[in-house]
Amino acid sequence: MAKPDFNPWIFALLCDSDFKRRDDTRTWSHRDGRPFSKEEQTLAGRATIAEFEEFSAQHDRYMKYAETVVDAPEALHRFLAPFMEQLTKKNLGNAVELMSKDELAEFNRLFALADEPIRPFTPYTF
Repeated sequence: MAKPDFNPWIFALLCDSDFKRRDDTRTWSHRDGRPFSKEEQTLAGRATIAEFEEFSAQHDRYMKYAETVVDAPEALHRFLAPFMEQLTKKNLGNAVELMSKDELAEFNRLFALADEPIRPFTPYTF
Protein backbone atom coordinates (compact mmCIF):
# COMPACT_ATOMS: atom_id res chain seq x y z
CA MET A 1 0.00 0.00 0.00
CA ALA A 2 1.37 3.42 -0.96
CA LYS A 3 2.42 5.69 1.87
CA PRO A 4 0.81 9.13 1.46
CA ASP A 5 3.93 11.01 2.59
CA PHE A 6 6.15 9.30 0.01
CA ASN A 7 7.10 11.09 -3.16
CA PRO A 8 5.92 8.66 -5.88
CA TRP A 9 8.58 9.87 -8.33
CA ILE A 10 11.38 9.26 -5.85
CA PHE A 11 9.99 5.88 -4.90
CA ALA A 12 9.62 4.80 -8.56
CA LEU A 13 13.20 5.90 -9.18
CA LEU A 14 14.45 3.86 -6.22
CA CYS A 15 12.61 0.83 -7.58
CA ASP A 16 14.37 1.25 -10.95
CA SER A 17 17.85 1.78 -9.52
CA ASP A 18 20.72 -0.66 -9.28
CA PHE A 19 22.36 1.59 -6.62
CA LYS A 20 25.79 1.27 -8.24
CA ARG A 21 27.54 4.61 -8.58
CA ARG A 22 29.00 5.04 -12.04
CA ASP A 23 32.49 6.53 -12.20
CA ASP A 24 31.89 8.02 -15.65
CA THR A 25 28.78 10.01 -14.68
CA ARG A 26 29.05 10.06 -10.87
CA THR A 27 25.44 8.92 -10.69
CA TRP A 28 23.52 5.77 -9.98
CA SER A 29 22.09 3.75 -12.85
CA HIS A 30 18.74 2.39 -13.86
CA ARG A 31 18.40 -1.39 -13.75
CA ASP A 32 18.80 -1.48 -17.53
CA GLY A 33 22.22 0.21 -17.24
CA ARG A 34 21.27 3.75 -18.25
CA PRO A 35 22.87 6.33 -15.97
CA PHE A 36 20.59 8.60 -13.98
CA SER A 37 20.25 12.07 -15.38
CA LYS A 38 21.41 14.88 -13.09
CA GLU A 39 17.76 15.57 -12.26
CA GLU A 40 17.14 11.92 -11.40
CA GLN A 41 20.25 11.75 -9.23
CA THR A 42 19.17 14.89 -7.37
CA LEU A 43 15.70 13.43 -6.89
CA ALA A 44 17.09 10.11 -5.64
CA GLY A 45 19.34 12.01 -3.26
CA ARG A 46 16.22 13.40 -1.57
CA ALA A 47 14.89 9.94 -0.69
CA THR A 48 13.98 9.60 2.97
CA ILE A 49 14.93 6.74 5.26
CA ALA A 50 11.28 5.72 5.27
CA GLU A 51 11.28 5.50 1.46
CA PHE A 52 14.43 3.34 1.51
CA GLU A 53 12.91 1.11 4.20
CA GLU A 54 9.70 0.69 2.20
CA PHE A 55 11.73 -0.05 -0.93
CA SER A 56 13.70 -2.66 1.00
CA ALA A 57 10.55 -4.33 2.33
CA GLN A 58 8.97 -4.46 -1.14
CA HIS A 59 12.19 -5.74 -2.70
CA ASP A 60 12.43 -8.49 -0.07
CA ARG A 61 8.87 -9.58 -0.92
CA TYR A 62 9.76 -9.52 -4.62
CA MET A 63 12.82 -11.71 -4.06
CA LYS A 64 10.67 -14.23 -2.17
CA TYR A 65 8.19 -14.21 -5.07
CA ALA A 66 10.98 -14.67 -7.65
CA GLU A 67 12.45 -17.57 -5.68
CA THR A 68 9.00 -19.19 -5.52
CA VAL A 69 8.59 -18.91 -9.30
CA VAL A 70 12.08 -20.29 -9.98
CA ASP A 71 11.48 -23.21 -7.60
CA ALA A 72 7.95 -23.94 -8.88
CA PRO A 73 8.84 -26.62 -11.47
CA GLU A 74 10.70 -28.68 -8.87
CA ALA A 75 7.97 -28.09 -6.27
CA LEU A 76 5.38 -29.25 -8.81
CA HIS A 77 7.43 -32.39 -9.50
CA ARG A 78 7.68 -33.16 -5.76
CA PHE A 79 3.96 -32.51 -5.32
CA LEU A 80 3.00 -34.86 -8.17
CA ALA A 81 5.37 -37.70 -7.20
CA PRO A 82 3.07 -39.42 -4.65
CA PHE A 83 0.15 -39.32 -7.08
CA MET A 84 2.22 -40.73 -9.94
CA GLU A 85 3.47 -43.57 -7.70
CA GLN A 86 -0.14 -44.73 -7.28
CA LEU A 87 -0.78 -44.98 -11.02
CA THR A 88 -0.07 -47.77 -13.47
CA LYS A 89 -0.78 -45.45 -16.41
CA LYS A 90 1.16 -42.35 -15.42
CA ASN A 91 -0.24 -39.18 -16.92
CA LEU A 92 -1.32 -35.85 -15.53
CA GLY A 93 -5.02 -36.42 -16.12
CA ASN A 94 -4.98 -39.62 -14.09
CA ALA A 95 -3.01 -37.95 -11.29
CA VAL A 96 -5.52 -35.08 -11.13
CA GLU A 97 -8.37 -37.56 -10.70
CA LEU A 98 -6.75 -38.76 -7.45
CA MET A 99 -6.54 -35.28 -5.93
CA SER A 100 -8.82 -33.83 -3.30
CA LYS A 101 -10.25 -30.34 -3.78
CA ASP A 102 -7.43 -28.81 -1.71
CA GLU A 103 -4.77 -30.84 -3.51
CA LEU A 104 -6.18 -29.76 -6.86
CA ALA A 105 -6.04 -26.12 -5.75
CA GLU A 106 -2.37 -26.57 -4.76
CA PHE A 107 -1.65 -28.32 -8.06
CA ASN A 108 -3.23 -25.43 -9.99
CA ARG A 109 -1.23 -22.88 -7.97
CA LEU A 110 2.07 -24.68 -8.60
CA PHE A 111 1.25 -25.31 -12.25
CA ALA A 112 0.48 -21.61 -12.81
CA LEU A 113 3.71 -20.57 -11.08
CA ALA A 114 5.76 -23.06 -13.10
CA ASP A 115 4.29 -21.66 -16.31
CA GLU A 116 4.65 -17.99 -15.32
CA PRO A 117 7.62 -15.88 -16.40
CA ILE A 118 9.09 -13.86 -13.55
CA ARG A 119 7.50 -10.44 -13.50
CA PRO A 120 9.80 -7.43 -13.17
CA PHE A 121 10.07 -5.61 -9.87
CA THR A 122 7.76 -2.60 -9.83
CA PRO A 123 6.62 -0.31 -7.00
CA TYR A 124 3.65 -1.39 -4.89
CA THR A 125 3.28 -4.74 -6.65
CA PHE A 126 4.94 -6.92 -4.04
